[in-house]
Formats: sequence, C-alpha cells, structure tokens
Amino acid sequence: MDFWGPRRCVRSPTAEVLQAAFLLDRATGAHLAGENVAAQLLIAEADSQAVRDYVETLWGSSKLYPDQPKYVRFRSVEGSPPSVPGESRSQPRMPTSTDKLRLIEKYGRNCVFCGMPLVTERVRLAFRSAYPQAAYWASGNLNQHPAFQCLWLQYDHILPWSRGGDASFENMVIACAPCNYARGERTLDELGLMDPRELPIYKTSWDGLERFAPVPLERRI
Repeated sequence: MDFWGPRRCVRSPTAEVLQAAFLLDRATGAHLAGENVAAQLLIAEADSQAVRDYVETLWGSSKLYPDQPKYVRFRSVEGSPPSVPGESRSQPRMPTSTDKLRLIEKYGRNCVFCGMPLVTERVRLAFRSAYPQAAYWASGNLNQHPAFQCLWLQYDHILPWSRGGDASFENMVIACAPCNYARGERTLDELGLMDPRELPIYKTSWDGLERFAPVPLERRI
C-alpha cells in the first residue's frame, strides 16, 4: 500500500486505548454492583499518558507531536468540492434524533473508520456526574479524560459540512472523535481514506456502556 492509501482509517486504536475501553467497561460493572471505590480506581487507571498521546497525535499540536503527519497526511485532489461560505452551508448541521438512532442501529457503537468502541456524550456526562474527579471533563483538551475523548461517539459527515455536505442519513456515519477531528474539513480522497459505507461494518457486542445510565431506547442519542 502506498503512502496515500487506500487506507481505512487515519490511525488504528493502540493496545493502550483498547485497554482503557476495557477498564471503563469494568468500571461500569463495579458501579452497577455498588463498588464505587473500585469503579473510581478503574476510571483513573484508564487515564493514561499513552492514551493521551494517542489523542494528541491526531488532533493536538504538531510541534509537540512531530509524528502527526505520519497519520494525518493529506494531499490536493483535483476536482475536490470547494469550501462553502458559512451562510450557504446546509442546515441543520447535525442529523435528527430519529436519524441518530438509525445510524446507531445501522453501524452499532464502533467507529466506522478504525473500529474504536464508542460512548455517547450522555453516558460520559453520567460518568462525570457520578465520579467528577476521576471522569473529569472541562474546557481544553488536557482538562478532559483521554479515554472518554477517544471513545466519544460522533456523527460524522462523509462529505464534510464545510464542503457542501448535508446531515442526511446517507451522508452521515458513526465515528470516534479522533477520526472525526483528525479528518476535519478534508474529503476522504484528500486523506487517502476508503469510503466506510462501502466496507464491512465494525459492528460488535460493545454496548456503549449504556447500562451505566440506562434510558429508554428512543432517548439513547
């Protein structure tokens, strides 16, 4: 495979990232069993420098992470859609609640690009409410728990919104925050990425840790 691909994702999850997901899964089990101290310790254990480095390599400072271009590499592609002025972009930007549920039903709770297990913002907020010190989340990348950054479920535009894409079900997929933010406003071709809609779906038994704060299915967005 040459430098420009085709490739499925900008970077595959590392063993440390997957271990962090496993730890949060264990923390969920401990929480549900009423073992709050154990849950807090597991959440803190998932807060590792290796996971932080993974995230920052994809969306942090290229000066601090000089190997970033190894993953976030892009090129000019003749005929690519131009950037659309803000006032002319499709509205609304995000899919409807119904389409969010349809997307999760279709793709599951794993990133369509890298396979990362994902949790919604609602679940992350539930962790933070129960364990505010361990599951910390504030303004600024370094003030956010890196495992929850990695596993953050995003509704991603295949044709970027800024390049004329809309929020239709056909143009949206489920992605992790690192894949989404690393791609930014670039098209799949510009990063040498394959179209995930044309590939087998990474659909696993991962439940998105929804059992941590269960709600009726129609609200799980």
